[in-house]
Amino acid sequence: MKNKILLKGPLLTRSGYGEQSRFALRALRSREDLFEVFIQPLEWGRTSWMHENDQERAWIDQTIEKTIAFIQNEGKFDSALQITIPNEWENMAPVNIGFTAGIETTQVAHQWIEKGNNMDHIIVVSNHAKNVYKNTVYTAQEQSTGREFELKLNTPIEVANYPVKSFKDLPELDLELETDFNFLSVAQFGPRKNLPNTVKWFVEEFRNEKVGLVLKTNLAKNCYMDRQKVFHDLKRFLQPYEDRSCKVYLLHGDMDDAEIHSLYKHPKIEALLALTHGEGFGLPLFEAAYSGLPTICPGWSGQLDFLVDKKTGAGNFYNIEYDVKQIPDEVVWDGVLIKESSWAYAREHSAKQQMRRCYSQLTSKESEEILEKFKNHAETLHEEFSPEKRNATFVAAVCAGLKISTEEQENQESELLEFG
Repeated sequence: MKNKILLKGPLLTRSGYGEQSRFALRALRSREDLFEVFIQPLEWGRTSWMHENDQERAWIDQTIEKTIAFIQNEGKFDSALQITIPNEWENMAPVNIGFTAGIETTQVAHQWIEKGNNMDHIIVVSNHAKNVYKNTVYTAQEQSTGREFELKLNTPIEVANYPVKSFKDLPELDLELETDFNFLSVAQFGPRKNLPNTVKWFVEEFRNEKVGLVLKTNLAKNCYMDRQKVFHDLKRFLQPYEDRSCKVYLLHGDMDDAEIHSLYKHPKIEALLALTHGEGFGLPLFEAAYSGLPTICPGWSGQLDFLVDKKTGAGNFYNIEYDVKQIPDEVVWDGVLIKESSWAYAREHSAKQQMRRCYSQLTSKESEEILEKFKNHAETLHEEFSPEKRNATFVAAVCAGLKISTEEQENQESELLEFG
């Protein structure tokens, strides 16, 4: 019998967890012989909802209606896959699996350990997230006896990276860029992404040169009010640098997957720049890397899963030096980002140095050779992170939580081939 699995997550939102939920859904749907999927959609902060009208969206809408009817008729789920931050996990079914992007810092909150130990299985998107989760240990005290004990994760935890995306025809984007060489930053305008320093250090390094920085960003939504707020904040921030030759462009608003990937292939966009403090995985960095776009970022956190060669340990990016230091007080988030944790701070001199190095190499006679290396790495990523392989990895992790053996999975596949 198929496992009746409830997928609970912000499936229809334009957010990192939304993308994660859609990956999980597609992986489960790749094995319809094993799973009957039900859906409970969540909101995600103030992020926008998707409006695509395609076959997948139609299937999702139908499944949500099926789920509502199933619950109203007192139907029971066999398992629940909960895609959200761990302090929101709960006991929803006989088997409960938590799937989280994990953490961008060096330590998870004690609530994550407690909630994680109530799960039957945990899946995360990167080895950084797994290692931080496993290595966080607290000294706790039993209320009844006062006895001290170690609070640590006891639940099995596995990594399932995202898959690449492929497009037959990418749309042409008319960005009206006045500069021929442009860096690209794709990030929400929040503390973790470090966009103020990204803009400041770029302008200071290229103040007297015809070089551009394209910012695909927002504060929360892709609405007009959000755009106006970002535009005016950015304009005010750049006032001290009015006498400059370099350009900063704001790109704001809804863009589908194909349009985002067109950015990475745009003839006037030469590299992705990210001074991020930390990533659970780093989707824009991943998308840029498998699109063959050179990337500039600190060599710390989730992005190392796809930017570092697993065999040689060599980095396939412009590696910015960094210091791991305590997070600032203003980003502390009770139950999520704890005061005692740390993340990476890109060093100013190194960030400017790597921007300059990238620009110099890609405008030199050796540019073709440099780009060929990034192209070769992109081909490796398409092989290693293919949807087939990543879906299979995710399904195997879910099956491990459900105590379904690999042999049972293979037997089910054989039956399909024989009788389907």
